[in-house]
Amino acid sequence: MTALEQPTLSGTHVRLEPLLLEHLDDLVAVARGPRETYRLTFVPEGSDAMRKYLETALLLRDAGAAVPFATVRLADGRVVGSTRFGNLEYWAWPAGARSPPDPPDAVEIGWTWLAADAQRTAINTEAKLLMLAHAFERWHVRRVNLRTDSRNVRSRTAIERLGAKLDGILRAHMPAADGGVRDTASYSIVAEEWPAAKERLSKKL
Repeated sequence: MTALEQPTLSGTHVRLEPLLLEHLDDLVAVARGPRETYRLTFVPEGSDAMRKYLETALLLRDAGAAVPFATVRLADGRVVGSTRFGNLEYWAWPAGARSPPDPPDAVEIGWTWLAADAQRTAINTEAKLLMLAHAFERWHVRRVNLRTDSRNVRSRTAIERLGAKLDGILRAHMPAADGGVRDTASYSIVAEEWPAAKERLSKKL
């Protein structure tokens, strides 16, 4: 796979710009705290950990396996977090089937974290609206996945407010941010549900 287009997605409250190593210092400052809300979300702490996080994201980008963003609050131009497209799926369509004009066929929106003062604001809602619109209207995906630690009630509530439906709980799915093994709540929005979800999110903004 080759690297996908790295777009800049802009709205009224937020700009999602391609993640670069130049964002390192800003993201280190954001991740410094307060960190109470990061207990169930993996957020690198310190310059070395953040550099490794960025380098890994950029390697995935170059391999065509991710599209990572820095999240910028437009009100003050401050970098307030990061998010990305990942776990891109390219389906093996049968001969003669009508495949989408632009792969991938499905994608996950995740790896999302925000500064404490940006959480529960229009920033996250609009960022998700921009990313969902890109996935469904630019890539023409069939499904967008959103996943979180099953214990993360705040995150699950935010995902459900997007109009996503719970597909199930993946037991003992991956390492948890707090050092254990997490069960993952896996949600999705499919293409047929996108128009209603888009209208709902637009009204929220």
